[in-house]
Amino acid sequence: MSLRTTVLGQQAVITELQAADRRRQALFIEALKLLKRLQTQMIEFKSQQGPTKSPAQPNAPEEAGSSS
Repeated sequence: MSLRTTVLGQQAVITELQAADRRRQALFIEALKLLKRLQTQMIEFKSQQGPTKSPAQPNAPEEAGSSS
């Protein structure tokens, strides 16, 4: 195989890898956008809920004083 054929083959592989990398980057950027949108929705949801007590310890301050 000649050097020219080898170089052309390697250039083709590099071009394919670059295209695949661009596709992966586009998917990654889309995933980040979706994650940001979800984060924004969660913040909005929490702000609409207002302050809440934790169901695991609804009466924690009262129980702490009577546990002796």
